[in-house]
Amino acid sequence: MKYSLLCISLLLFYACGTSKEIVDKPIVFNEERIELTKEYLATRYGLEQDTPTIEPKMIVLHYTVIPTMEKTFEAFNQPQLPSRPEIATASALNVSSQFLVDLDGTIYRLMPETHMARHVIGLNHVAIGVENVGGTKDVPLTKAQIRANAWLVKYLTEKYPIEYLIGHSEYTQFEDHEFWLETDDGYRTKKTDPGDDFMEAVRRRTKKLNLKPAPEKS
Repeated sequence: MKYSLLCISLLLFYACGTSKEIVDKPIVFNEERIELTKEYLATRYGLEQDTPTIEPKMIVLHYTVIPTMEKTFEAFNQPQLPSRPEIATASALNVSSQFLVDLDGTIYRLMPETHMARHVIGLNHVAIGVENVGGTKDVPLTKAQIRANAWLVKYLTEKYPIEYLIGHSEYTQFEDHEFWLETDDGYRTKKTDPGDDFMEAVRRRTKKLNLKPAPEKS
């Protein structure tokens, strides 16, 4: 009897250990941000919409290079872009993502999953963004973040017709793809996040989902 109770306890422990939850921590998504988002969709992608919504087809993983969740949230929170001269000419809309994963693996939902976030050039209209706190030598990405990203990818593929899982560094490989809508051929930024090792680890954990990688450039 004691042995059976121990087994049940261990099963419950490991089941709970693999479960996750999403913590809602919304950034400001007021009328100003809605209008800026609709403007972005229209001017960058030629999509005239009454709402700032998207139909998710891919998940893009990032790192923030910001050492804490609090500082990252602060950077994304306001509708207007702060001083970012390399991207400010494209739009006054602030950068953001639908999700933010802290160093301990806690998953925060910053905005509705089907509202457009500005996180990847050319693809925001089909992409759900997942930002990961850190990514520097002093604050490296963690195993807890790998596990959380894999769980989140599985969660999202159960809700939406997700076809691709990519890292931010791979976004330009879509330039000849039907998803690519950026109107300015000169508007690009070079990205390295979230790193090959991180992407390989998440892809290994989500292999059974059969998500496509970024297309090879010809």
